[in-house]
Amino acid sequence: MHRLKVLLCTVVVTFVLRSMTMQGHELIDLDKDWRFKLGDPHGAQLVGFADADWTNIALPHCWGWEQAQQGEKYYRGPGWYRSELAVNPQPGKRYFLRFDAASLVADVYLNGNLLGEHRGGFGAFCFEVTSNLSVSGTNLLAVRVSNASEPDIAPLSGDFSVYGGLYRAVHLVVTDQVDFSLTDHGSPGVAWLQTSVSSTQAILDVTAQISDASQKSRSLIMVASVLDATGKRVASSEEKILTTASMTVPYTLRVTMPAPHLWNGIKDPYLYQSVVELRSGDVVLDSVVQPLGLRFYRVDPDLGFFLNGQPYHLHGVDKHQDRQDKGWAVSEADLAEDVALIKELGATVVRCAHYQHSDYFYSLCDRAGILVWAEIPQVNAINSSAKFEETSRNQLLDLMRQNVNHPSIFVWSIFNEMDPRNSDSHRELQDLRNTAHGEDPTRPVIAATCHSQFPAMNKIPDLLGWNIYPGWYSGSLTNYGEILDQDRYDSRAGGICISEYGAGANIAQHEDNPRQPKPGGQWHPEEWQNEVHEAAWAAMKTRPFVWGTFIWNIFDFAVSSRHEGGVPGRNDKGLVTYDRKTKKDAFYFYKANWSDEPVLYITSRRFTERTNSVTNIKIYSNAKTVELSVNGVSQGTRDNDGNAVFVWREQKLRAGDNLIEASAKVKGAALKDSCSWKLVK
Repeated sequence: MHRLKVLLCTVVVTFVLRSMTMQGHELIDLDKDWRFKLGDPHGAQLVGFADADWTNIALPHCWGWEQAQQGEKYYRGPGWYRSELAVNPQPGKRYFLRFDAASLVADVYLNGNLLGEHRGGFGAFCFEVTSNLSVSGTNLLAVRVSNASEPDIAPLSGDFSVYGGLYRAVHLVVTDQVDFSLTDHGSPGVAWLQTSVSSTQAILDVTAQISDASQKSRSLIMVASVLDATGKRVASSEEKILTTASMTVPYTLRVTMPAPHLWNGIKDPYLYQSVVELRSGDVVLDSVVQPLGLRFYRVDPDLGFFLNGQPYHLHGVDKHQDRQDKGWAVSEADLAEDVALIKELGATVVRCAHYQHSDYFYSLCDRAGILVWAEIPQVNAINSSAKFEETSRNQLLDLMRQNVNHPSIFVWSIFNEMDPRNSDSHRELQDLRNTAHGEDPTRPVIAATCHSQFPAMNKIPDLLGWNIYPGWYSGSLTNYGEILDQDRYDSRAGGICISEYGAGANIAQHEDNPRQPKPGGQWHPEEWQNEVHEAAWAAMKTRPFVWGTFIWNIFDFAVSSRHEGGVPGRNDKGLVTYDRKTKKDAFYFYKANWSDEPVLYITSRRFTERTNSVTNIKIYSNAKTVELSVNGVSQGTRDNDGNAVFVWREQKLRAGDNLIEASAKVKGAALKDSCSWKLVK
């Protein structure tokens, strides 16, 4: 096996771990020189095990997507990873292995000895290895990962594929003897709670988990500071502390900051830097530096969502983490592209369904000003065993402790479409809600439901979202308003959000005057998706008690069990295709309604070969007036209907090629769009 050289020095090193910077730490990315074997070979954790025939891979890596995105049954079982570390431990240093995620169960061995196990496929975890390193300097790291379904690990079901592997980064971390704990549910060891924030003052309560591995206590100073965007210190607090030898102890500070510059969503996502330092005299032994966005918000059951005291409608999308031909092993560039598309749409919020997403994705949302609904993978059903409850609670603690400092996250979600008839979930959900409130009293708990027959369950969370699909799975387009009014008071405090809605669309399938298709059928014309979203948004935007709306989904994604819409293994409700290359018509409908960017877009542009000589022509735009020309002849203008939809009915096409052109002005800028359609006789 190729040896990974790790040259560890004693100087202070600053590094970036996703959104987090630490001084007094050294970070080594363990992304290269791994060997992988699917299956469960006996003795694969042992140093002398023969792995010469294993596959050379780099991280991130996962399996299962190859079959799932083709609509085939994919492998759910164990796989093994092995890598050699050449480490020369330095006296007075501590060594940790941090995994950003492994699906679903990871057993980690160093030099043949089990370091520990992590159950749950979406959170980070960390093991200290100081006492496990070989005096020879050569160490064998072996990891058994399994994505087999386990009775104690959510999700027990769900309309998405569960891949296996080390699909996020792995690091070796080196610290001093005393540090901010890295092993507290994979957290940074520091939590900033925004106890009270207004335009005049911010009161911030800081808790630091300080771990001292030495044999005697020591007197140190803990300092918490806030730096503005220029690096100027604008608030600070410090306290002398006495560490406890061989223990990890929480220490607290309160920082009060006058006249904060507020993090104001996409309008002004202003970020301070929070700095927590552990000092011995003038020497910084450890520090954690993270972005800090100060904001306050509330939901009024009648008037909707308020950010920093002002009405702020949450309209956005749901998102899965997979990507075509990669599964879950996506890059930071992939995630940046996803956020750019969400931002282009004009979305103000994203629901990270149905599990913990990466720290890096949340960080991108911090910087973009996009609010985040963060969720654990309790989907459809639970197992009523004590073991399942323990694992689910740990998944919630992973999510919260690792991500509590992200200003974009505004709610913690504890379930999606739970059906207590499968196994009574009421007590477990109450316990999760109580855990969330105990960990973070500054954020509400939310859930997404589709079951009106369980009113008590739906009132366990503080806030409630409804997953509704009129015009797709049930009902008609005229049902949206009726459903919204009917479900208005089903939440604990009144007011609701729509956590899922939408319809499928294959960009290669088209239909004039489309009729409602069968969801499980092979015909999903793009035009029907347009009809659904036009009707849904028209109903939602006029009801202020609907404080948030989330389109299912921003991107098409893989589901191995689906065989519909002409593409196997695909949920095609996305506004953008799985490969991120094509924005569907409905993307531009929302962009015209939500974005400040000028929009002029002719729909059905991919309906290039036609057999009907008379057709309606529909355009999406945020212009006040749009003019249409067909084959160089003006067909007149239409005014904005308030929904950004412009329609010219019964337009005649000639045999052969037809040029469709649109023109408009938005904010004084001239816009043009065109496409060609061929009438085939």
